[in-house]
Amino acid sequence: MRIFAFLLFFLISYIATAQKTFWASKVVAFSSEYSDAKTTKENRATQALGKPSKLPMVGTSPCAWQPLTQDNPQEEFLIVSFDTLMPIQQVAIAENYGQGCIVRVEAFDEQDNLKLLWTNKTAPSFEMGKMLNLVLTKPTTYKVRSIKLVLNTARVKGWNQIDAIGISQSTTPIKASVNLAKNLPQQIIKENLGQNVNSLYREIAPVISPDGKTLYFTRWEHPENLGKDKNQDVWYSELQKDNKWGVARSMPAPINNTEHNALCAISPDGKTILLNNVYLKDGGMANGVSIAKKSEKGWNFPEALSIKNFKNKSEFSEYSFSANGRVLILTGQFKETQGGKDIYLSFLQADGKWSEPVNAGKTINTADDESSPFLAADGTTLYFSSYGFSGYGSSDIFVTRRLDDTWLKWSEPENVGSSINTSEWDGYFSISALSDFAYYSSRENAIGQEDIFKFKVPESIKPNAVVQLTGSVFNIVTNKPVKAKITLQAMNTADTVCVTFDPETGDYKLMLPAQKTYNILVSQKGFLSFSETLDFSKENTFKELKKNIYLVPIEPGQRMTLNSVFFEQSKYDILPNSYPELDRIVAVMKENATMEIMLEGHTDNQGDWNANLTLSKQRVEEVKKYLASKGVDMKRIQTQGYGSTRPVSSNNSEEKRKFNRRVEFMIIKN
Repeated sequence: MRIFAFLLFFLISYIATAQKTFWASKVVAFSSEYSDAKTTKENRATQALGKPSKLPMVGTSPCAWQPLTQDNPQEEFLIVSFDTLMPIQQVAIAENYGQGCIVRVEAFDEQDNLKLLWTNKTAPSFEMGKMLNLVLTKPTTYKVRSIKLVLNTARVKGWNQIDAIGISQSTTPIKASVNLAKNLPQQIIKENLGQNVNSLYREIAPVISPDGKTLYFTRWEHPENLGKDKNQDVWYSELQKDNKWGVARSMPAPINNTEHNALCAISPDGKTILLNNVYLKDGGMANGVSIAKKSEKGWNFPEALSIKNFKNKSEFSEYSFSANGRVLILTGQFKETQGGKDIYLSFLQADGKWSEPVNAGKTINTADDESSPFLAADGTTLYFSSYGFSGYGSSDIFVTRRLDDTWLKWSEPENVGSSINTSEWDGYFSISALSDFAYYSSRENAIGQEDIFKFKVPESIKPNAVVQLTGSVFNIVTNKPVKAKITLQAMNTADTVCVTFDPETGDYKLMLPAQKTYNILVSQKGFLSFSETLDFSKENTFKELKKNIYLVPIEPGQRMTLNSVFFEQSKYDILPNSYPELDRIVAVMKENATMEIMLEGHTDNQGDWNANLTLSKQRVEEVKKYLASKGVDMKRIQTQGYGSTRPVSSNNSEEKRKFNRRVEFMIIKN
């Protein structure tokens, strides 16, 4: 049986290897490669590595190898190697442009002996490009280390390009394909938003608010735009009760001026927006990005983001930011560009400035242009447009997902399909936190030059679920709103969200990735900080939660439950995740040097009554010892254990009993 299992496994492995295509992974040598002062990695020999970037579409591409000159009377060559060493029965060469100039294909064996595989004896064809499949009559008797292509570029006038080189042990011709998102429906119905939003002019760059109720977009050359040149202005439309979009309105000054204006992103609470360009006090603009905040009087004057070494060589840039406001996603040409315009990342620093842009990596960046990034509310799913991956024409929309907290590892980009992507430029994808509909710009079937469309989002390209947390902060005594700082920290990750609740501008609103547990901390001078654990670890669909928070003023007689103080089961040992809550108590008592407190311990009714009473006393004594270890005079702390005698909830279920297991904090003197 063991021998059979081994042989079966070996057979399956062999079949899988035989059917698999291995694409070139390293350039060994080349005769020449195209370059000029305006390019970086475009059309270099390394562009022939990996999967096809252009085919099945044909035409020129920066993501393909191109010899230095056209119609060279001398032979050009390219040698590439692979991650595997094996006999082969097929070589596939993606000739995306100037097809027909390959005259020989040769292979190097394990000892670097050169073996002829194929000689081109036919007259040049007139096809622009295709996949050249060289299927051998039988597998090579040697293992192939590398493949050499020899070109006579004079055979086909103009430029000649090689997109990719693959090998296989299969006789089934290797084909180039679009890396489609999985399980896409055969047809996705896209809907033009109609004349309330679209016009005879250009509507681009839609940004849907996270709650899905306001759509911002950019209008260009519209008669009602500001200035004589009718440059780009920001407009918005609001969702009506009948779920149709209302008549669009232009945003007021200072958001719009006579220069180009574009809104790039909006915070979950709708009170912070990201704007293209730096707004100057004289009404002019400079290269960069600005942020504007909403007050009770309207939108404040946009302030420039300070980004270290912001030296963008590209004329164009787009921006997005994470729902927690701590990561900026931008496009441009900075250091380490893969070529063209790439996607970069910048991180908010402790001093309020932003780090130097870092390239997001060659998994999502190509030698061609990447543009219009949009990071979903889950902080993981990124949508963007690119010319540099196989698609359906011009620039297509792709989706990728962040794989770790470095922000530099991403999944292979997936094309969102031919129902959305057209033969022309498609981009500016935007999706609400609810993930029901997506919005994007396209020219196909437009009322004017470019319009905004929406479509119902298929499951396979939806972001991960989020929780929309909203509410207000009140004084527990007066019931009046209190301005406060709200911080949420995800357990076991670096995800942190910080906002300020301002009663004059409405409720706080946060978008939190689901399937995580958070600690919420609310603080304001003159009040005891509020802390609580929010468990969303079992949520896998969009959820709305309204949570009003009541702060206890620092006054005698006021009490609060220490929600984030935890103990070992049936023991009085304080768990380490309790320390932040206790440290805040220490800070309050040091700020209020005359404050005296009472710590009260409570349990549920499970187990022996006397044992519970003793446990409640032991637990508050441990809390007292911890506070004293941090410099609080023990004379300022009294303790009392009540066991199970003062329940605040029923003891009929575990879900309710947990509210009875608590430590309460009461101010005796201030």
